[in-house]
Amino acid sequence: MSLPLPHKLSGSLLFPLALIVALSVALVWQSGLLHLGSPTLTEPTAITIEPGTFLYRQPGEFYRGGFAVDGPKAKEAESDPLTIMKYQVSTQDYDACVAEGICAAREATTPTQADMPVTGVSHDDAITYARWLSDKTGSFWRLPSDRELAFAAAEDFPDDALGVDADSGNPALRWLADYEREAARKRSRDPDPLPFGSFGENRHGLADFAGNVWEWTSTCNRRVDFLTSGAARTEERCGVYIAAGKHRAPLSSFIRDPKGGGCAVGVPPDHLGFRLVKDTRWYAPLLFALHAR
Repeated sequence: MSLPLPHKLSGSLLFPLALIVALSVALVWQSGLLHLGSPTLTEPTAITIEPGTFLYRQPGEFYRGGFAVDGPKAKEAESDPLTIMKYQVSTQDYDACVAEGICAAREATTPTQADMPVTGVSHDDAITYARWLSDKTGSFWRLPSDRELAFAAAEDFPDDALGVDADSGNPALRWLADYEREAARKRSRDPDPLPFGSFGENRHGLADFAGNVWEWTSTCNRRVDFLTSGAARTEERCGVYIAAGKHRAPLSSFIRDPKGGGCAVGVPPDHLGFRLVKDTRWYAPLLFALHAR
């Protein structure tokens, strides 16, 4: 499990840390672990979203006193610009990776087109494609976290709250709220993926989010139990990742067709695809090299 860098570092620690990371990057580069080639592929169409604030509900399964409750929601700040693909990865681009023998063939039977989102791909498939694209473009591409996708999706990102008072001890209220939510999800199912542009753009210019293709993220599912002491006990379940679309769905990393089973909670997504973010952080080369091992 990778650990996040401290949000704030004192001046006395920043330079030594930067030096250590810089030396580490140099070593992994010389060792051959990091080998981005010369760009041979044009970078995908992307948008850059400037820093700002947004409301964000934490993902996962939350419990208090044995009863399911909504995850915390608060205003958060994104301090750095975020560059993310305007559209999901297309069948044409993904199939180019398959043709080179790098990516596994997708399960969906949609045609190979520049304007058709790829579906029938697992979390593992998306990771493989991201590394292939990075090598082809000379830039670092990766799956977005759930938080990054929420920032980019803005008003289109789902709020999966049950809307039940967290202090209520009546399980019937939660059961009814969950039943109504799941019934609404079943009514909204779409049989086939639709071409790019079918679901419009949000205020950032991000296209087709929350259409009928759910998008893989790098965020592991987790269970959080709020204790009577006020503390929280968290169990992170990597291997099960959050996919987001009309609603969030925790899925095993190898699942390609969610309708065939494997959805950890609730109604499964219609189709599974993904889009990537361009990682411009100064330590991105090191992360790229470490994840390659």
